[in-house]
Amino acid sequence: MKLCVLGTGYVGLVAGTCFAENGNDVVCVDVNKEKIDRLNKGEVPIYEPGLNEIIARNRKEGRLSFSTDSVSSIKNAEIIFLAIGTPSSVDGSADLALFMKAAETIAENLNGYKIIVNKSTVPVGTAAKVEKLIRSKTTQSFDVVSNPEFLKEGTAVDDFLKPDRVVIGTSKESVYKTMSQLYAPFVRQGNPILWMSNVSAEMTKYAANSFLATKISFMNEVANLCELVGADVDSVRRGIASDERIGKHFLYSGVGYGGSCFPKDVKALIKTAKDHGMPMEIVSAAEDVNEKQKERLVHKILRHFDRNLKGKNLAVWGLAFKPNTDDMREAPSLIILPKLLEAGASIRAFDPVATHEAQKHLPKSAALTFHDNMYEALNGADALIIVTEWNEFRNPDFARVKATMKNPLIFDGRNVYQTESVRANGFTYYSIGRQ
Repeated sequence: MKLCVLGTGYVGLVAGTCFAENGNDVVCVDVNKEKIDRLNKGEVPIYEPGLNEIIARNRKEGRLSFSTDSVSSIKNAEIIFLAIGTPSSVDGSADLALFMKAAETIAENLNGYKIIVNKSTVPVGTAAKVEKLIRSKTTQSFDVVSNPEFLKEGTAVDDFLKPDRVVIGTSKESVYKTMSQLYAPFVRQGNPILWMSNVSAEMTKYAANSFLATKISFMNEVANLCELVGADVDSVRRGIASDERIGKHFLYSGVGYGGSCFPKDVKALIKTAKDHGMPMEIVSAAEDVNEKQKERLVHKILRHFDRNLKGKNLAVWGLAFKPNTDDMREAPSLIILPKLLEAGASIRAFDPVATHEAQKHLPKSAALTFHDNMYEALNGADALIIVTEWNEFRNPDFARVKATMKNPLIFDGRNVYQTESVRANGFTYYSIGRQ
């Protein structure tokens, strides 16, 4: 099929590339000429394992191209995907300004029947708004589909190529069959392609992410209580994860969730409910818990140092909101590091891939330096703080860590290490939900 993807952000770039990988002709379009120029030079603007290789392969085969020419790209396509960012507004609602502008561009350039697919995460009712806008500007035939993405940053390529499910929101069986044909190569092992209304598809995305965010916040509250009563949250997690009704995923305690999806989607669902006169009490509580959890590690550090961090040199491992990405959106480090700097600490930070992106978001301060090596960041450190659980942090040379640091002290915000083993190496060790 001939596909056009409007937007080369995280979702659009992964989706377009993976569609090309299965034999479709795909053009990814963006108004940002600098980004398109970089992509045409083979430079991928986001870090996602495996993405570079697939982009290079499909560009070489001529199935994938990048362009700023939305007009010809729309006219040449059979299916047009809207993958435009929908960031949170001040009131928590999704900002649809750029998304609707792209829909208007589609309307102005329709030259025959097209399927227009909302791939972005958009509020309930957006498909109807898109259809109304386009119908007001053209007499051409078209259909609007809601097709939310369920990608996890760090495993997005694999998630797209092997989805748990594909959700297709449309009222027409013919459109559902066309979309099913497009997705058939991705579900050869029998995972479902679910047909539902546009509204149900839009709600499915928000409900899924809000439920997962709630699981994380629930376990973080349990972890905090474990510390007070003397329990071990890892034991508790294993105890409940063996119950198939609960499952083993998203039950790890830490310093809270971040990223481009959970915070934004939770806020949007709360705002949607508010607009309909209904408070989302459980989801709102999950959001509150998460914001407090991002500060919990700071409280542990301040308590250990009797609330005096002046002159303290702190090493930080991990800045991105999760491993295997350079995404800094809503990252816990954006809360933790500024608060430590405000308290008078100096910080030596390291992240395997997110340093460049982190520098755009963290305070400009002589007390904050970035380093190219995890051990280099430890030089003279009074404590090591782990904020992101990158794999390379899991089995360090503890003897080298101890010899490099001024004090053998670790604050582990992701429970990367086993308490007994790290203490056996001579460290004072704080983690989340464990003694």
